[in-house]
Amino acid sequence: MGKKIIIISHSLEVGGAERSLIGLLSSLNPKKVEIDLFLLRHEGELYSQIPPYVNIIPEVPAYTVLARPMKKTFKEGHYLLTSARLLGKIMAWLYDKRKRYSDSSVALEYSHKYTWRLMPEIMPEKEYDMAISFLTPHYYVAEKIDAKVKLAWIHTDYSNYLLDIRSELQMWGKYDYIASISPKCTEGFLKVFPELKDKIVEISNINAENLIRRQAKDESAGDMNVESAEKCLCSIGRFAQAKNFDHVPRIAKKMLEKGMEFKWFLIGYGGEEALIRKQIKEQGMEDTVIILGKKDNPYPYIEKCDFYIQPSRYEGKAVTVLEAQMLGKPVIITAYPSSESQLEDGIDGVIVPMDDEGCAEGIVKVMGNLELCEKLIKNCKSRDYSNCKEVEKLYDLIRE
Repeated sequence: MGKKIIIISHSLEVGGAERSLIGLLSSLNPKKVEIDLFLLRHEGELYSQIPPYVNIIPEVPAYTVLARPMKKTFKEGHYLLTSARLLGKIMAWLYDKRKRYSDSSVALEYSHKYTWRLMPEIMPEKEYDMAISFLTPHYYVAEKIDAKVKLAWIHTDYSNYLLDIRSELQMWGKYDYIASISPKCTEGFLKVFPELKDKIVEISNINAENLIRRQAKDESAGDMNVESAEKCLCSIGRFAQAKNFDHVPRIAKKMLEKGMEFKWFLIGYGGEEALIRKQIKEQGMEDTVIILGKKDNPYPYIEKCDFYIQPSRYEGKAVTVLEAQMLGKPVIITAYPSSESQLEDGIDGVIVPMDDEGCAEGIVKVMGNLELCEKLIKNCKSRDYSNCKEVEKLYDLIRE
């Protein structure tokens, strides 16, 4: 009988962390471990990609309350849970006001902090050898699952977040291990939570390489239209502050002024779409920067592009960069704090400055250097970006 593992996450909408979860599930060996998956909501474009050997635990109505409009959940009769969410929202607002925070992560944490006591146990009839909380906040694995070993995953650079540090420290402290996806991610996390140093283990994102290559050939990217003389640039991610897509129109304008012919396609969705569209209009980039929206399968778009660009302000370790490298594309990323752990500059990608002018100049230089581009493509095609062996680290933690 294999070891029993349960993994908890929110849903499987299109996102880097969610694709990493599919990669992890695809890499776990069902002959070694029994895998249960508990999703707060059974939804998302990646849901159909869950491997058949994974046991999907039925949806529990109480847990679906967390990410739906409170008016709706109240009408459905979830009075206590909705009230607890509302209390968490009020307390987060008061905390942010006292700290003079704007755009903090406190509201997300408090939405779970103030509701977990009202939630039912998850699979109370089973004791697991390992329970994994894949996305923050991490209260439910800590409090609602019986497991010998508990592990929480971090996917981003915590030094860029505004947090209730004392509150989060209590949450993280209930875990045996904290999995970090890169050395820079670890460094940023320990700047905020130095007390947790002994709990850190580094486990890189695992990518389902065969699935990605197959899906890249599944369909055409017919709405990615370019003229013969134009280069095709592509960026994928949530339309959020971290991704810096709101600066793409300015960067693109500077590139046009330097004589480049191209179209830059943005694939994704999120709260900053209106801001990005506003910047496109203000910079007069309607014919150059094109929003394609959410794509269930983004890989044909990476396959079709000439260059993959990650213009982020900060990242943990961008999954889309690894996927573009896997598909043999020249990758250009900005110098966000964890960029040096993302790729080898000048070897399998290029790091350019973060500011608009420096970014534009750096991209133009790479696009105009055919010898460098061929080198990047050759090196990417010769490397293994799947990181499948990283799953052995999980097996080792279970055995300890």
